[in-house]
Amino acid sequence: MKKIRLWLLVFLCMMAVFQVLLTEELLESAHRRNCFSYETAFRNLRNHNLTKDQVNTFFNNAGSDMEGFCELLTMYFASDCQMTDPKLLKKQVADAKKYRGNEFTEINGYVKSVWCDLLCFPVGKIAGKPEDNVVFENSWMQSRTFGGDRGHEGTDIMASENVRGIYPVYSMTDGVVENIGWLRLGGYRIGIRSPSGAYFYYAHLAEYAKDFQIGETVSAGTFLGFMGDTGYSDVEGTTGNFAVHLHMGIYLNDKDGTEFSVNSYPMLSYLWERQGGALR
Repeated sequence: MKKIRLWLLVFLCMMAVFQVLLTEELLESAHRRNCFSYETAFRNLRNHNLTKDQVNTFFNNAGSDMEGFCELLTMYFASDCQMTDPKLLKKQVADAKKYRGNEFTEINGYVKSVWCDLLCFPVGKIAGKPEDNVVFENSWMQSRTFGGDRGHEGTDIMASENVRGIYPVYSMTDGVVENIGWLRLGGYRIGIRSPSGAYFYYAHLAEYAKDFQIGETVSAGTFLGFMGDTGYSDVEGTTGNFAVHLHMGIYLNDKDGTEFSVNSYPMLSYLWERQGGALR
C-alpha cells in the first residue's frame, strides 16, 4: 500500500510539473502569435521610421540577403512587443509565418515592393562641379498648406546650389513609365512602376531628359530629367514657388486597390550610404 501511495505521489508530482511546463509553453506560444499585429504592421509600414543604424543592423544580420532583410522588417513593423533585436525577430518570423501566414505574406509583399528593386540614388552630380552635393532629411508627414492642410508624403532632396536644370535625376529602379506630365502640386513629374509593384514618383522636374512615353520601359539609372522648382500652380510651366529640389515619393496599392504612400526616407538613406554618401 505504501508503494502504491508513493508511486501515486510521484505520478501526481510529474503531472503537476508537466501541466506547468505545458501551460508555460502554451502561454509562450500564444505570446509569440500575439506579437504579430496586422494594424500595427500597416501603420509602421507607412511611417517606415527606421534609423540608418537599424537598416544596417537588419541588413547585416540577414547576411545582406534582401529577402531575409525584408522578413525582419516585416516582423519589426508588425511587432506589438516592440522587439528590435534581429535575433529575436528571426525567431518570431517562423511563428508569424505559421500562425499568421496570410497577413505576414501580405505585409512582407509590401515591404519587398519598396526595398527589393532599389539600385540607384535618384540625384547625380552637377556637370563640371563634382564637389556640389545635396541634402535631405526625414520630412515625412510634415505640414504642408498649398492646396489645403496636408502631410508631406515623401522626401525632399534639396540642391546645395539653388539653380534649376543642373542636377540630373535618375530612376532608382527598373520599371515602366506609368505617368508623365504636369500636376498642380508636383509640377513636371514622372511616375515609374517598379517590377515588384511600387510606384516611384519624381516631382518638380525642370525638364525631362527626353520624350518619355507611358508604357516605356526604363532601367535603374536611366536619366529622367533635371531637378527643378516647377509646380504649385494650375498653369503649366510655373516655377519659383519654392527652392529647387526633387520630391521623391513611393506609393503602393493595398489588396483592395487603394493607393497609399510610404515614407521614402529610409530607402533614400540606404542608397546614399551604399554609394558612399556622395553623388555619382
